[in-house]
Amino acid sequence: MFHKTMAAIAVTSVMAFSGSAIAQEVQGGTLFGNMDTVTQDMLDNAAGDSNNFLHTNANYHQTRYYPARQINSDNVHTLTRAWTFNMEVVESLETTPIVVNGTMYVTSSFNHVYALDAQTGEQKWHYKHEMGPITTYCCGPNNRGVAVYGDRVFMGTLDAKMVALDATSGELLWETQLADPELGYSETMAPTVVDNMVLIGTNGGEYGIRGFVKALDVDNGDVLWTFHTTAEDSRGVWATHDPTGGDYLRDIEAEKKAYEELGDPYKTLGGGVWQNMAIDKSTDTVYFVVGNPSPDLYGAIRPGDNLYTDSLVAVDLTTGEYKCHFQYVAHDVWDLDAVSPPIITDVRAKDGSTVKGILHGGKTGYVYVHDASDCSLIRYSDPMVSQESRWVLPTKEGARMLPGANGGVEWSPMAIDPTLGLTYAINLHQPMTYHVEETPYPDGKLWLGGAFKVIPDEQQWGNVTAVDYNTGSIRWKVKTQQPMIGGILATAGGIVFTGEGNGLFKAYDSASGELLWQDQADAGVNAPPASYNVAGTQYIVVGAGGNVQLNYKRGNEIIAYKLDGR
Repeated sequence: MFHKTMAAIAVTSVMAFSGSAIAQEVQGGTLFGNMDTVTQDMLDNAAGDSNNFLHTNANYHQTRYYPARQINSDNVHTLTRAWTFNMEVVESLETTPIVVNGTMYVTSSFNHVYALDAQTGEQKWHYKHEMGPITTYCCGPNNRGVAVYGDRVFMGTLDAKMVALDATSGELLWETQLADPELGYSETMAPTVVDNMVLIGTNGGEYGIRGFVKALDVDNGDVLWTFHTTAEDSRGVWATHDPTGGDYLRDIEAEKKAYEELGDPYKTLGGGVWQNMAIDKSTDTVYFVVGNPSPDLYGAIRPGDNLYTDSLVAVDLTTGEYKCHFQYVAHDVWDLDAVSPPIITDVRAKDGSTVKGILHGGKTGYVYVHDASDCSLIRYSDPMVSQESRWVLPTKEGARMLPGANGGVEWSPMAIDPTLGLTYAINLHQPMTYHVEETPYPDGKLWLGGAFKVIPDEQQWGNVTAVDYNTGSIRWKVKTQQPMIGGILATAGGIVFTGEGNGLFKAYDSASGELLWQDQADAGVNAPPASYNVAGTQYIVVGAGGNVQLNYKRGNEIIAYKLDGR
């Protein structure tokens, strides 16, 4: 996954509740354990917890659907700032706040962690990671947040480590070196903790790494299992068409000849995992999506489908053993990797029955709906952005392509409203030219095999789109002035929240897309929002710090909102 800046430089309506009903809802929010120590029960039942925000994407199924409705479509217009916290680092901000019993944990670029009072925004402690001598990373020095478990806070680092901190003091308890940063490995994603294991993937798809997902012991950081995201036999089926029927324009005979001469490229094939895993505890299955192959644009030295790049993959939670996969883009030479985290929810199968499904928003501009049992594709949505010349082959001079290397849906997590059967995605429209260049493996240095460049005289824009995942049809779409990146949150109050690179943070009606409220921040709002309750008051919280990929204005603010008068 490499992006335009780096390429240039490296149905049911929701009723409004009465005041007494709202207070009862908050006070009666799901409680497991003593709330200061995060138990497995708390994590398992996070989808029904109207007090905390315990997972990067709200719960193990990654629905980003928050069950509180004190803030709703009738009163959201009175939303006002409760507090603002300024972090030390002024740089791109992609963290999702995690909230445990009134304590909030947020991160900034360059691996700072803050514990805040979630009611007032006052700092409790601040941890600064002592970075190693070498960091090699794509797309900004970002960090997307922490995971919490027991009395510990876990974070991945730019120098490819996992660290465990004491949740009360911020003291470093242990650290584990996951891979060699000199070879291009780094960590920007938030970990996922489950059953005494902390799970994390790796960045590095632009540097010729071999991607992985690892499970570590929460007590000491020992590696329990590793799944490599590039298969030792990465050829696949020599696919000629994508899932929507588009022709890849591959020269299969030339690729097969190259495979015999060069061998399998799996050791330097890339396949980073950029975002959190969805966990199905009922089947002990981990679902995640895998990024682009290395090098991004020059495919001649990596013949084959390049498994499991650009794929949805399922593995066993206990052992890490492969279960199934589905590849979205075979032999990708367009950097259309799978990045936005998958969502588990019930969906309508082709025969009309209800099955457990997996949703993924692709950089291709489609929402894909899968059968969770075998990863097979049930349907794909109507395109959310232009598909003009999607599979045009890169040339030395440059070939025009849409939707462009950033998407579609970038790393931005989607959300769902299961009462409406809708999933919400934010998209980019950036026409680009694709330039290919013959490039051998550079020993862990940047390895694009060319460049993709935004076309300066063509319009760029974004959108917020609601897709009916049971039919694939688009229910509503709102165009935005700038390409969208960051994430979205849905709530039981009938609202979706998302931010823009121009600093606007907006609330839309979940069913119709009507704009209900907005606030202007001092920097780009390009982080996923969260929600929580403290002392009977519901808050919405989001980071405003801009974005490296799209060069949106940088900042350092965490902003919390509540209803006026609460």
